[in-house]
Amino acid sequence: MLKTEIIYLCFCYSKDMYKFQKDKYQKNRGGTSRVLDVLCEHCKKHVTYYQKDGPGLLKRMYVDRFIDIKPISDEIVCSGCKRQLGILVNYRKENRPAYRLFAGSVSKKIISQNKLP
Repeated sequence: MLKTEIIYLCFCYSKDMYKFQKDKYQKNRGGTSRVLDVLCEHCKKHVTYYQKDGPGLLKRMYVDRFIDIKPISDEIVCSGCKRQLGILVNYRKENRPAYRLFAGSVSKKIISQNKLP
């Protein structure tokens, strides 16, 4: 049982696994996507890699666009400093689950899809 728990908590990621999701949401936002390295603004610890569609600020993160984690909680918490970064909401305009980020809680860097670890 302990072995199963360890496998569940560890997420092995291969950059060959990920391909940009191309769907109606990406097309509605101009058809452009990029990969963001999302960091905790307070401690600068890596939180997740995320596919951002279209231009603009990062106000919410859609559940289906996370790359290296699959969130299961109703909030995003930094693993370093334990600060709450966002909460799970249903974005009514598109009827999609998303994490609404608190203002100033995260910073981001655009990275190449080829540089995913």
